[in-house]
Amino acid sequence: MLDTNAPPPQMPLRPPSEVMRLRRMGASFPTRLSFLRVLLRRLAAENAEVSRPVWAIDEGGFGHAVYALTYGGHVYSLVAVSTDLPDDQRTDRVIATAWDTTYVLYDGVPDASEIARIVASAPKQEAARFTARDLVLSRANKSVRLFAHTVERLRAGEQPDETLVRDTGYLMRTTAVYGNGKFGIADRADFANRDGMGGSFAAEMLAVWLIRGFTHDLVEHVGGAKLAPHLKRHLGIGNSTGLGMAPFLVSHPMLLNAWVSARETALARVRAVEGLSAEQIEKLYALVIRAAQHLAEWQVPDAIGQVRIDRMRSEWPKVAAMMTPDLMTSHQPLEQLWQAVSDFSVDTQECLAALMIEPFGELVDELADGMATERRVTLDTAMSCADAHALITRDWSWAICDYDAPDACHQFWYVSEAKAEPRLGLRHEEPGAELESPLDIARQVACMSKELPESGTVAEFLALHPEHRAAMRRVQSLKGAPYAEIRDNLIADTCLPIDMLRCKLAFFGAAKFDPKSDRWTRITLCQGAPMHDELKDADDWWLPVFAS
Repeated sequence: MLDTNAPPPQMPLRPPSEVMRLRRMGASFPTRLSFLRVLLRRLAAENAEVSRPVWAIDEGGFGHAVYALTYGGHVYSLVAVSTDLPDDQRTDRVIATAWDTTYVLYDGVPDASEIARIVASAPKQEAARFTARDLVLSRANKSVRLFAHTVERLRAGEQPDETLVRDTGYLMRTTAVYGNGKFGIADRADFANRDGMGGSFAAEMLAVWLIRGFTHDLVEHVGGAKLAPHLKRHLGIGNSTGLGMAPFLVSHPMLLNAWVSARETALARVRAVEGLSAEQIEKLYALVIRAAQHLAEWQVPDAIGQVRIDRMRSEWPKVAAMMTPDLMTSHQPLEQLWQAVSDFSVDTQECLAALMIEPFGELVDELADGMATERRVTLDTAMSCADAHALITRDWSWAICDYDAPDACHQFWYVSEAKAEPRLGLRHEEPGAELESPLDIARQVACMSKELPESGTVAEFLALHPEHRAAMRRVQSLKGAPYAEIRDNLIADTCLPIDMLRCKLAFFGAAKFDPKSDRWTRITLCQGAPMHDELKDADDWWLPVFAS
């Protein structure tokens, strides 16, 4: 009898030694398993409707508004506060103390007293304290040039310049989206068991999507006219992200494993597809054309980033040329295509991986259910030291090097006392290495391996060397979670934090990465996504492009 519960066929997963290198992680693209995509599909499945019960915004665009929707049997409300920010106070840096707009995603329907509390507290951000009814705290600044231009054009009865809309892509950009207990807001555990809110960063992504709609409403209100639908659809929400986000992937290895495992399983499943339908072939061709347009529209000032984009542009027509009717109608066409691009750039390969996953929701969407995990890194003290050595030999050969060499310990991670945010210092040029955060996982494992005996148990070893407890736990974690570890030296001179940022942001659903250095980037979220009244179109906005 056929087992209807058996998982779909799949090719072998790509090895962690390939997938978990920083350069490839830094080539990540959003997929249909990205958190924003998953959230909007679920909202669409529930026929969720967004209302705007409060609009107390003056003609200058200042005041507050409330948006509400019912999702998973619960009501969530975004309270948005818009203030008159002097130009000399507008900055995307984390040291800012004032912003154009601030937000709270609220659990339920706030009454007048709760709205008043949030309106008073939200503009203070970290300087205020919040309650467990507040699920997400955020702030955003205007893209001053585009916002002012759009207002001016709308007031004149015209639409904003399409080139400027295309090239900017957002009216505002967030500089933080806080969740999980920050400053007194609700812990994730308070609502993670609710329908639809158990996914990774579900509350934060809901807040971002609602904020994006507010930016549309605000510019139309101040401009006194409606934006053309195609322009509004292209206007996402920008984001500026720096080093504060980078250590997350190191400090949450089981979560990283869950995210990457889901994506890699999705890729392995579509590579194993025996044959394509005419509809699937047509969809894949359309996505190839969309990706080419996306690459053509993707311009960045960063020289290194633009070189990578330019190489993708040159390689993409070759990818398209491979997708002949003969190949697309043959046996396992996607596996053939995947093998054919093995000599292409890492960026092109990862873009193609995301594209191949896109038309196969029925094969891969259920994998999103496993992308949030309560697994923790645990310590097995009963393991023999011989078995621990075997794990190091199997999984950690990349970590064994001379960490006394200047280039191998060039950088150190620490936490800023002023802002309680992660930072990166240069060990041989700057003070503070004595305050180093323990993100030097590779060095820790290498140091432990030198002192680990061939016999005895882990318990006996750690009794004598408790300083290696964390390293042993990391070594053991990879035994059942192969994608839990970034397989690079995070304190070497070759470590570029931007690679960690891009990996995480792609899982959020970000596109149009615009690196400003190797330590921070601007991105666009929700570009091309359905608006508040368009959820029926929630599942076709991978790699957004500008539509005239």
